[in-house]
Formats: sequence, C-alpha cells, structure tokens
Amino acid sequence: MRSWKKRLIVAACAVAVATTGWAPAALAAPAPDPNRARIDTVIHGSAQQTTLIVWSGAMRKLIPVNVLRPRNTKKPAPTLYLLNGAGGGEDTATWGAKTQYAKFFSDKHVNVVTPIGGAFSYYTDWQRDDAVLGRNKWQTFLTKELPPLVDKEFATTGKNSVAGISMAGTSVLNLAIAAPRLYKSVAAYSGCARTSDPLGQTYIRMVVAGRGGADLDNMWGPVNSAGWRANDPYLNAAKLRGTKVYMTSGTGLPGWYDRLEAPLIAGDPMTLANQVVLGGVIEAAVNECTKQMAQRLRALKIPHKVLFRPDGTHSWGYWERDLKTTWPMIAADLK
Repeated sequence: MRSWKKRLIVAACAVAVATTGWAPAALAAPAPDPNRARIDTVIHGSAQQTTLIVWSGAMRKLIPVNVLRPRNTKKPAPTLYLLNGAGGGEDTATWGAKTQYAKFFSDKHVNVVTPIGGAFSYYTDWQRDDAVLGRNKWQTFLTKELPPLVDKEFATTGKNSVAGISMAGTSVLNLAIAAPRLYKSVAAYSGCARTSDPLGQTYIRMVVAGRGGADLDNMWGPVNSAGWRANDPYLNAAKLRGTKVYMTSGTGLPGWYDRLEAPLIAGDPMTLANQVVLGGVIEAAVNECTKQMAQRLRALKIPHKVLFRPDGTHSWGYWERDLKTTWPMIAADLK
C-alpha cells in the first residue's frame, strides 16, 4: 500500500475512533467477498463533509472518497462526481487544497463525490497491472462500483453528472462514453479529448510515463493499437449522444489568475515559471484538442457548450471559475 494511503487511513482511523468508537481492525478485516465493492467505513468529518473508505473489488484495495453533503440531508439530492487531475488527489493539487469548492457547494443541494487515488492513471481500466502504479480499474470503480454504493448510503435521487480537470478532463468524457446512461452531463475543464493522435499521445506520455514512471503500454496497449482508439473521446464522440457536454480551455497566454497569483509565489520563481510557461504550453495544446472535439460534436449534432477563454494557463484559478460558470447548467441537468 502506498505511503500516502497509509497516512490517510491512519488519520481516518484516529478521527473515527475519537468520534464514533470505530476500531481500526475493521480496515484489516477481509471483505466477505473480495471481488465485491462495499463501503468499509463511514467517517463524518463535519455536518457537510463525509469520508467513505470504499473497498474496490476490481482493484482489490481500499479507496478513500470525499463527499460534500447538502445542508438538508433528509431530502434526496443528485450527485456530482468531481475528479482531481494528474495527481489523483494524492498530492496537494486538489479541489480541497487549491479552491474554495466546499464553500461554493455548501448551499447547493447536491452531493459532491471525489475519490482520492488514481494518480497518473487517466481514471481508466488498464490492460495490465503496472510495476509503479499497480492495478488500475478506475473506470470500473467509477461507473459500476461506486455509484450504487453512494446512492444507497445517501439516498440520492439517482441523477448524476461528472466533471474533471486536466488529465481527468479526458477521463470524464471516456467515463460518459463507457456508461451512456449514468450521467446527465459531463464537464471537461482543460482536458484533451484526443488520445490516439500524435498530440494526444504526447500529452498522455508526459503525464503517465514522464511523471508517474509507469509503463505506458500497460494502460491501453502499445501506442496506435486498438486500445488507444477505443479510449479516444474524439473517435467515439457519437456515444455521447444523450449526454450534455461542457468543455472549457484557454489560449495559454497569461491571464487574470496568473497575475493574481504571481505576488503570492514571487519568492519561488520556478513555481511561477511552471504556471506561466509550462502551464501556458500545456493549455495551448489542450485548447487545440478542445477545438477539434467541438468541431466533431457539431458535425454529429450533439448538444454541447464550449467556453473558450481568451487567455489563461493550465492552473487552478481558471478551473475554479470554470466550475462556478458551468454549475448552473449542470444543476439544471440534475433536476
């Protein structure tokens, strides 16, 4: 088990023992059926924040899942699955750490579900286990294992949407394609919808092999194989019919949030350089992917809305704004 997960579960155990009397031995106890997903533990951090420790039968491991709850928990609420980026929530680049999303949703009647894990995995089902990243069956977990557990635990309305940033901006499109009746809408913030063309492949290689150190062939097979084409939202866009699609991207040019954040990180020139230079290059590439996907959806006459920003790098200030901008549309889909 990874060190980050050990630390998280140890912390979760401490909270649970202090507040509920739950014994950490429960985490070590094997599931009655190890192939079947189940909620192992429910930890109530506050009135509106809950952590589920979920056993994934597909991945044979425990996965923490953060849930923001509406104020009125007696009335069934819909669910927004909100995914983190390349770090999978295992690092400090998370919705909770980088934005005020909890405050934003505090008066919204919705459950916001965010799993912790899946770094550099593209939240997909890998063909083979990886020496670095282990077993990844995230598509199975997110579309088949987790939703029924969330619906039962919180008595939801059964209506769902899914949104994600960066790496997950690609993943959410593939999740909606794989489970066409699961989500009312899908929102991709700065995600590249191309995976089987040279630009998309270069981007994925940078994320998975460059930062994760994993063997990229373990994910969808060798580059240019059928597995890559099967997981290309652009090629499979017709399967998004019936699901509303929202996409956002910027040009990569420094914008308001880069200027706003610069004084806060002026003492760390490398951080500023990464945001403006590297983040600018990444966002420019993502912008091209988004334009191509928008053209594809128009050709297929699939309803969609794209928010092209006139500037903006690949960074959190823009994603938080994108979430707030698209939320009224997502909320309407969930009614």
